[in-house]
Amino acid sequence: MTATPTRREAVLGIAKIEGYLLWQAELSNARVEGASFAAALTWLTEEQRADIAERYAEERVRLARRVLTGVAERCAALDAEYGERYRRLRVRLLAVALCTLLGCATLAIVALAVAAEGV
Repeated sequence: MTATPTRREAVLGIAKIEGYLLWQAELSNARVEGASFAAALTWLTEEQRADIAERYAEERVRLARRVLTGVAERCAALDAEYGERYRRLRVRLLAVALCTLLGCATLAIVALAVAAEGV
C-alpha cells in the first residue's frame, strides 16, 4: 500500500510540526532549568544570575542539539544498514524460489520422461 502524494505530504508536515513543538519544549525546559540553577546562587546579583541562567540554557541547547544530531545520524545509518540487509534477503529469497521452481520443473520433466518410456 503506497501513500498518495497528499497523504505523504501530510505525514511529513505533521512530523515537522511535532519536531518543532518538541524543540520548543526543549528550549523552554532549558530556560526554566537555567533560571532554577541560577536562582540557587543567591550571592550573585540579579544581572549575574540572569547571565548564568542564559549561559546554562545555551549550553543545554548545544548539548541537546549534539545528542539529537547523533541520534539522527545513527537512525540514518541503521536505515541504510537494514535497507541493505532487506535487499539482500529479498535477493536470496528470490534465488531460493527460482531454484525450487527449477527443481520442481526438472522433477516434473523427469517424471514425464519416465512415464512416457513406461507406456
